[in-house]
Amino acid sequence: MTKTFQNLGNVHPYLIWPGAVARAMNGDRSTVAVIDLDADLPVAEHRHENEQVGIVLKGSITMFIGDESKRLMPGDMYVIPSNLPHSAQTHEEGATVIDVFAPVRADWESKERLEPSRGRWP
Repeated sequence: MTKTFQNLGNVHPYLIWPGAVARAMNGDRSTVAVIDLDADLPVAEHRHENEQVGIVLKGSITMFIGDESKRLMPGDMYVIPSNLPHSAQTHEEGATVIDVFAPVRADWESKERLEPSRGRWP
């Protein structure tokens, strides 16, 4: 069942991998997640069916999307088409991003869930 309202600090975060924690909410066809990424964290190249659209809220992250790469700062946005290989690297301050995925990130349901916490943003 889809929840209509949720407070970010009450969400049981997903441990996507060590150093990456996602507070997510699913609709019927999309997922929105606030993702905290530790400092100097490499995100290995991967791909998924989900289209991904994001914005950097805090810190900085270099995104490698297909054949392009760019260091992104707060306010910078990105689009990752479905099934396009991508990776990332955070820097000394880590990063917090908002990612929107369509369709829903159903694969995250197999990830470890952590106790609710406020996270690094807002």
